[in-house]
Amino acid sequence: MSTIICAILFISLYLLKLFLQRSNAKLPPGPKPMPIFGNIFELGEKPHRSFTRLSEIYGPLISLKLGAITTIVISSSEVAKEMFLKNDQNLCNRTIPDSVKASNHDKLSISWLPVSTKWRNLRKISTVQLLSTQRLDASQSLRQAKVQQLLDYVQECCRNGQSIDIGRAAFTTSLSLLSNTFFSKELAHHSSSASLEFKQLMWCIMEEIGRPNYADYFPILGYIDPFGIRRRLTTYFDKLIGVFQEIICERIRKVKSCTTAATTDVLDTLLKLYKQNELSMEEINHLLVDIFNAGTDTTASTLEWAMAELVKNPKRLAKAQGEIERALGKSGSIIEESDISKLPYLQAIIKETLRLHPPTVFLLPRKADGNFTLYGYVVPKNAQVLVNLWAIGRDPKVWENPDVFLPERFLGCDIDLKGHNFELLPFGAGRRICPGLSLAYRMLNLMLATLLQSHNWKLEDGMNPRDLDMTEKFGITLQKIKPLQLIPLAK
Repeated sequence: MSTIICAILFISLYLLKLFLQRSNAKLPPGPKPMPIFGNIFELGEKPHRSFTRLSEIYGPLISLKLGAITTIVISSSEVAKEMFLKNDQNLCNRTIPDSVKASNHDKLSISWLPVSTKWRNLRKISTVQLLSTQRLDASQSLRQAKVQQLLDYVQECCRNGQSIDIGRAAFTTSLSLLSNTFFSKELAHHSSSASLEFKQLMWCIMEEIGRPNYADYFPILGYIDPFGIRRRLTTYFDKLIGVFQEIICERIRKVKSCTTAATTDVLDTLLKLYKQNELSMEEINHLLVDIFNAGTDTTASTLEWAMAELVKNPKRLAKAQGEIERALGKSGSIIEESDISKLPYLQAIIKETLRLHPPTVFLLPRKADGNFTLYGYVVPKNAQVLVNLWAIGRDPKVWENPDVFLPERFLGCDIDLKGHNFELLPFGAGRRICPGLSLAYRMLNLMLATLLQSHNWKLEDGMNPRDLDMTEKFGITLQKIKPLQLIPLAK
């Protein structure tokens, strides 16, 4: 009898402990939600800034109710570190925006697929066969040629006294590099309007994916696509895939008729995998969409922000040019990738630009696969988790004078961009870190060094650098609302 009483007492105490644990378990703090809509109206036109203001009130981990969706926002490196080191497995999958269901992109994209056999296969192909260090090293001469084209264009504008749209020039160079690497084909040139049309298409895709959408907050609205976002994105995806398919079909025809010389570009690799049934044509199409989206617009916008910050800070511009001159001399020799290691201040400029102006203000949303504890609070199953890179990069607890462009902060420190330093995560961290990190970093340093070495720069119409408009427009990529126009001057 006493054994039964002890067992009942033990079970009662255990149940009481579970009850207390559950009652003490609580969501992160946040603003009180309105009925039905929750905190939707607090997003504003620039959610990254709105969430940063809320984190100043409620702390680095906050919870919001966006319609029917519980959203957890991380705004500090301390919380991000705990998330990636302790809970990356709980958060390895995505919350899928309604927009990316366009053209079944969510079921074919390496960016949005859940961790699965298909995702692992695509990830392995990307990191090992398409964007490996060996392939990047082998294609250095190609990048050098594309940067030389950029330099030729700048010199032509200098001779004619014409201004340059820096973002467009950087986009054209990035697109030209990718199209030659992948297809041995020039998709854009500085003297044509093709790159501008391609850039507009890329921005439309990024803008639609990043646009606040009521179908994400109330999933039932996904059936009717109330604002037409998914319909527009389907059109953009189809247009982009149409460009890729035209190139692919042309290559297949030439291979069959033996009218083309053997190539060793990425398309050859993809078509071999297709013949071996390791990739479907749909997977190839959407893999190309991912890579061209990630490898053009983000690189171009980062270079544009870097040049804008340097023009606003002439002393730092002169310091960077002086470093290049000391490292390479005055011979005018073209910068190569091997020279970048001699330019620590240039690398610091890129890091500082990525801190102040991360190419994506939020890492792509994660989804909680189950309840877990983060920073002492409960993250409930199916919650959407956002990492606010914009807030982390401007955290006054981590960065001295966080709103000031100060590349010197990165000199003599070992902070890198590989996802190990959680105060600087422009490419993410953990198992879903961006596979194109190395290519983007190489291109950014090489293009910026080339622009700084070759010419001096001034704003149009005698504008004072202090008056340069640095306002951003919100999308998945954070871009300057007013394109940066600069006039190159001979040194």
